[in-house]
Amino acid sequence: MHRKINATLVGAVAATALLGSAAMAENWRGWNIHVEGYPNTVAMDKFAELLEEKTDGGITLQMFHGGTLGSQPDAIEQVRLGGLEIGNFNLGPIGPIAPEANVVSLPFIFKDPAHMFRVMNGEGGEKIAAGMEAKGLVPLAWYDSGARSFYNGAKPINSPEDVAGMKVRVMNNDLYSGMISQLGGNPSPMAFAEVYQSLKTGVVDGAENNWPSYESTGHFEVAGYYSLSEHLIIPECVCINADVYNGLDEAQQTALKEAAMESAELQRELWAEREAKSREMVEAAGVVTNEIANKLPFQEAMVPVYETYLEANPDLRPLVELIQSTE
Repeated sequence: MHRKINATLVGAVAATALLGSAAMAENWRGWNIHVEGYPNTVAMDKFAELLEEKTDGGITLQMFHGGTLGSQPDAIEQVRLGGLEIGNFNLGPIGPIAPEANVVSLPFIFKDPAHMFRVMNGEGGEKIAAGMEAKGLVPLAWYDSGARSFYNGAKPINSPEDVAGMKVRVMNNDLYSGMISQLGGNPSPMAFAEVYQSLKTGVVDGAENNWPSYESTGHFEVAGYYSLSEHLIIPECVCINADVYNGLDEAQQTALKEAAMESAELQRELWAEREAKSREMVEAAGVVTNEIANKLPFQEAMVPVYETYLEANPDLRPLVELIQSTE
């Protein structure tokens, strides 16, 4: 009789423990704008897999790809407010929210993608991360999004004079509009989904983006000149809601960061492969690619953009100088 009672008690305790474990499990949702097969999509799925593995099932993450839960600005707000726990975002649209993050949108602030990662993995990245956390977003890892360059359907761009008079689509950020204006062009902020038709019908003369975006959207079909200005090198982040992150214990935070960093390593490998493949594909289709022999005139034209920015944000001058001085 005593043995039966003890067995029953042991079973009850075990069941209670299991129920308690299930109740404590975290079930998160994550946002990503990219389509299936894109480097970021593959990497974010890997992040979800690693997160569940490293927390022994304590945290699960369901990813929603292709922007199915809303636009990027909407998703950023959802993560900030806790409607979503995780997001993979470009720092461009985070810039207007967190001033420190906007620094990476200054044209030619980075020498090349390798320089960008040296900055983001060092003191500069720590300062940017602190500014983002103050606005409710904790970056866990930095993803690659390549370098953005100009493309159009009329001629190669080799100097600022070649941009003069052109209507160029840009993302909705005053820094990008200022960049085109200083080159003598007419900035045309518009949604990314509208760019193909706008290029085709002449609403805009050109746009700017990285190789995979230029290829995957078919923009190369209506804008056959790609000029390697590499004027913007904007990282992407794997971000988590600040309150959610700060509510985790130390072991969970460590597991979360490890999973994010491992996914970032995968994303960068896949990005390099996709970038090379996209360039090969569009050039095989007849796109004319030109290296810009001297970028100094473009960089010199950006001086007023920097001056205007730093006059409005004097407290960010040390961060700009830190980035520029990072070897």
